[in-house]
Amino acid sequence: MRHRRVFNLMTPTVVSVQRGTTFKEIARLLDEFDITAVPVVDEDDRPVGVVSEADLLHSRSSRGRANTAVDLMNHPAITAAPEWNVVRAARVMEKHKIKRLPVVDGEGRLIGVLSRSDLLQLFLRRDHAIQEEILEDVLTHTLRLSPSSLTVEVADGLVTLSGTVRRRSLVPVILRLCRSVDGVVDVINRLSYEQDDMPVDARTGTQG
Repeated sequence: MRHRRVFNLMTPTVVSVQRGTTFKEIARLLDEFDITAVPVVDEDDRPVGVVSEADLLHSRSSRGRANTAVDLMNHPAITAAPEWNVVRAARVMEKHKIKRLPVVDGEGRLIGVLSRSDLLQLFLRRDHAIQEEILEDVLTHTLRLSPSSLTVEVADGLVTLSGTVRRRSLVPVILRLCRSVDGVVDVINRLSYEQDDMPVDARTGTQG
């Protein structure tokens, strides 16, 4: 069981500009392709910066107006690798307060773009797909449990777990793994257990 990778969600067809691309051309591209930012690349198609709508607006509200991408862009470009998991990509976006991440290959060349809206697609996964992943990947393959002993219900990304496990110590493990499945909004714990094998100071956090 693994989080989706950047290459699973990124947009492979990338609109990019050169350092000398003009203000008006950048504005036209943002409007035409309905995007909020565009990577600036060098002659080898390696990202050197990003120009956003905010950069364009800031330029026109300041005294010294920048007219080309090299003057407008934020640099250096914050990039992602295609093999990153989406949690890492989301954390980088949050840390740097950006909405789009250029994705580069091993040689640093632009191969795609990952946006916040791409990440939101994870939470639009069908409930059946989430249920299937929990039953097959989490319970059967990872934990080696019999899926027939547990019931997994999913409604709008909300997972409800019920049934009986052998040991109480399994409960927090199951909850943690289920919450890590892409598309899960939260987990309601209705699990019971046959044997209480947890010390008193380790029992908190087992209820969902």
